[in-house]
Amino acid sequence: MAPTLLVLAAGRGSRYGGLKQIDPVGPSGETVLDYAVYDAVRAGFGRVVFVIRRDFEEAFRSAVTSRYEGRVDIGFAYQSVEELPAGCAPAAGREKPWGTGHAVWCARGSLEGPFAVINADDFYGAGSFTLLAGFLGRAQGARFAMVGFRLDRTLSENGTVSRGICLERGGSLVSITEETAIAPSDVGPGGRFSGMETVSMNCWGFTPALFPLLESGLRAFLSARGSDPKAEWYIPVAVSDLISVGAASVEVLPGRDSWFGITYREDRARVSDAIEALVRAGTYPRSLFG
Repeated sequence: MAPTLLVLAAGRGSRYGGLKQIDPVGPSGETVLDYAVYDAVRAGFGRVVFVIRRDFEEAFRSAVTSRYEGRVDIGFAYQSVEELPAGCAPAAGREKPWGTGHAVWCARGSLEGPFAVINADDFYGAGSFTLLAGFLGRAQGARFAMVGFRLDRTLSENGTVSRGICLERGGSLVSITEETAIAPSDVGPGGRFSGMETVSMNCWGFTPALFPLLESGLRAFLSARGSDPKAEWYIPVAVSDLISVGAASVEVLPGRDSWFGITYREDRARVSDAIEALVRAGTYPRSLFG
């Protein structure tokens, strides 16, 4: 079975100031997401499922997924604050969903075989999808994978970022610690980090064995923090918890391609320049849909 690409595209981009998932960055109007889908299809993925919110479904379908008609099988899953395990209810006044871990769980009915998970607004490079496709072709049970990136290659010049700092041993993930407010000045000589640390950028390979484990973790999270109107449950935290109790193992696949991300609106120009350089180098055609 060809693997599926699960794209987390339900975020509103509060720091960015809009739906960055649909903003063009390529020379012919391509989005960052377009390059991910292009690379995934080349690597052998056979289907793409988007996790979105229903309130911007029409805009998303019109601006993004209409490009893929006839190129790859497309599906949708919907993240909402009300979508929770049986017997659970959102806290009074809660308006936003529960984070990326919750987003993946919301897609459980749309996935049958092995799948990769990515963010819609991150550029991972073709090699990352090749690594994931290779892993997913042999993945079984609760043996998962993560493409890791070097911290110093994942920063923004326009503000601070949060990163999941990975501890690994013998090619396997041991734990992930979420570090917030990382500025470029925090990395390198005299900083909090060397820059060589492996970080999680939400580039994962999973099997359906993940979903019952996720549901148990989501229930535990809601029991502990469900009354907090701002609490969110992230994939790295969920996976790190599974590793800590021996419920899953995660192979770390070293990402060798350049990673680009759009956290702030000012990041867009840098990403556009980086993609233009890849186009000139022959990595991508000038138009993905020409």
